[in-house]
Amino acid sequence: VQLQASGGGLVQAGGSLRLSCAASGRTFSSYVMGWFRQAPGKEREFVVAITRNIGTYYADAVKGRFTISRDNAKNTVSLQMNSLKPEDTAVYYCAAGDAYSSTARVDPQRWDYWGQGTPVTVSS
Repeated sequence: VQLQASGGGLVQAGGSLRLSCAASGRTFSSYVMGWFRQAPGKEREFVVAITRNIGTYYADAVKGRFTISRDNAKNTVSLQMNSLKPEDTAVYYCAAGDAYSSTARVDPQRWDYWGQGTPVTVSS
């Protein structure tokens, strides 16, 4: 699976951005899809995941502000980010894998495929 993320940019605090991730491969619908982010000098951290059955799991820091969705017919996954905060500033990566368990989902090592990352900067 090859992943291509897009949609990052510069936005003021309180604003919104929508990230997209386009995937190649016939087995897209079978994968758990997720988004991680990595701020400068920090570890890559889990943001959200969506299973093939549209179960969703969010990090506490983004609950109520971010919404993940997927379109298996178009091989895409999207991340709608609202009420953005300066602490959301990071490079955002989409990922694909079989990370179904609660511990696997949040561990970057348990994901198999990664996109190239798209930067998000939120100014105060």
